[in-house]
Amino acid sequence: MICSRQNLILIGMPGAGKSTVGIILAKLTIRDFVDTDVLIQSEQKRTLQDIVDMDGYEVLRKIEEDVLLGLHVKNSVIATGGSAVYSHSAMTHLKSSGTVVFIDVDIPTLESRVHNYRTRGLAKRPDQTFAEMFQERFTLYTKYADFTIKNGGLTQEEVCAYIMTFVK
Repeated sequence: MICSRQNLILIGMPGAGKSTVGIILAKLTIRDFVDTDVLIQSEQKRTLQDIVDMDGYEVLRKIEEDVLLGLHVKNSVIATGGSAVYSHSAMTHLKSSGTVVFIDVDIPTLESRVHNYRTRGLAKRPDQTFAEMFQERFTLYTKYADFTIKNGGLTQEEVCAYIMTFVK
């Protein structure tokens, strides 16, 4: 069970629905909502894609790590960027404040949802395909997740309902 005062940390690939589910889940569980991609963009005063284009994907990952390590919230739903799992220290920090939920969505569904992955600001190697990024990250998502929900064909509300079965 998840304590009602703990944070709920949502991880998963771009297009998994972390932000949408996060907003709904925050309302249903009476928590604040934090989107770490928005925090990065607000702090940097530029889009994730601008960071990747100007400074490279590794700089975006470092900025993301710094933002996550500086995040000190309680009773919140946190939607992380898809690359948050590349930082062990950031994930350890997040796990110390709550429960990590991996929203697992298959590649065909992700590709149908993310039409702009070349301009979305993904922290990936330039030569890396979406499928390669998926495989690399899947291992990390499962490593850090306290539990996983397979989002094969579920609505956002159904995903939230499933997560809420673990909240006391």
